[in-house]
Amino acid sequence: MSNVVIIGSQWGDEGKGKIVDLLSQQAGMIVRFQGGNNAGHTVMFGDKTYILHLVPSGILRDDTKSVIGNGLVVDPGELLKEINGLKKMGIECRGKLFISDAANVIMPYHKLLDGAREDRLKGNKIGTTGRGIGPAYEDKVGRSGVRFADIENNSVFKEKIDLFVDDKNKILKFVYDYNGPLLEADQVFEELNQLNLDLAPYICDTSELIAEEIKQGGHVLFEGAQGTFLDIDHGTYPYVTSSNTVAGGACSGSGVGPTKIDRICGIVKAYTTRVGEGPFPTELFDDTGKFLAKEGHEFGATTGRPRRCGWFDACMLKKAIRVNGITDLAITKLDVLDKLETIKICTAYQDKQGNTYTTIPSKQSIQKELTPVYEEVPGWQSQSSGLTDYEELPENAKKYIARLEEILGVQTCIVSTGPKREETIVRKDLF
Repeated sequence: MSNVVIIGSQWGDEGKGKIVDLLSQQAGMIVRFQGGNNAGHTVMFGDKTYILHLVPSGILRDDTKSVIGNGLVVDPGELLKEINGLKKMGIECRGKLFISDAANVIMPYHKLLDGAREDRLKGNKIGTTGRGIGPAYEDKVGRSGVRFADIENNSVFKEKIDLFVDDKNKILKFVYDYNGPLLEADQVFEELNQLNLDLAPYICDTSELIAEEIKQGGHVLFEGAQGTFLDIDHGTYPYVTSSNTVAGGACSGSGVGPTKIDRICGIVKAYTTRVGEGPFPTELFDDTGKFLAKEGHEFGATTGRPRRCGWFDACMLKKAIRVNGITDLAITKLDVLDKLETIKICTAYQDKQGNTYTTIPSKQSIQKELTPVYEEVPGWQSQSSGLTDYEELPENAKKYIARLEEILGVQTCIVSTGPKREETIVRKDLF
């Protein structure tokens, strides 16, 4: 038995979907443990491309169970669209997909509140996806959320919906000056009941399901969304998501104890990207930044927003390794660097006062003024794309990977050389 957590080590978009899909051939169960449909995983194999938002990547395997854990906030309408979309592509979810009855539901008013809040912030926007994730988590923590286990067609639940909708309508109108059409409680109640009926075959106590899989000796892969520096506690606050994206969230978000986790694999791009607002010390605004964006097809799978691009930031990774307890690294998009003559690695920062930092500090005021200190290494200017044998990599590509390992103190287990499932070098078996 071996249970592995897959975690994003930067600001998300590291290629976790591909790595989870690759490892799912050895796992009996894939568990998504946080976030919502603000995440996007792209998986390519053969001539097909699958973009997943809520459903774990393991759904693409016939003999793998996929679990949406209690740590998620779920938009039932969007989840049904995803399930139906997969069915049209020949992927059946019934009997393979399981939804925690303790997961919170994203309500229609959460999406309205999300948009209204961003509009009010104007120049100080956080840069949310507008899908209601933050407001849903706020209600969860405030103990006024709706869980799948709570939805029943009875008068008690109807009273709750009446109260919640009335409360949110008042907030929209009087706090955010919202001028659009307000919600009707009866309509919300009926729609929610219908969606719950459609999803009923998938809903169960998933923590018990996971425990049984582990008890039977199966391999379980825990799949995070977004990345370490979007974590609500450890990220570049306030430009973060509303959940714990770090490895510790795998336990609370799925209902397993920390003693059940054996390895933690951090996924990291061979360079750095970020979507939305917030600090980004190694961001490039020159032709190299444009080159990385073009070669890496850097557009968000969920929003389509262009990603900001920059050099590899080892200072970030040192903190990510520490807060996650990362035991192994998977490097993705190495092939994007194939044409570059020289490559830079950020090994330290300096602030305006001349102070030096070797990991990213928590203070927002300092993050904004950091200047990266770079180490320059030679590029390889030859093809790594599509290679599946580590020894066949260009010599300078191997030296680049070795230098990253030396700086970070963690070995790589996987190197991705292209977007497709088969374009991968496996250096170490995690199971």
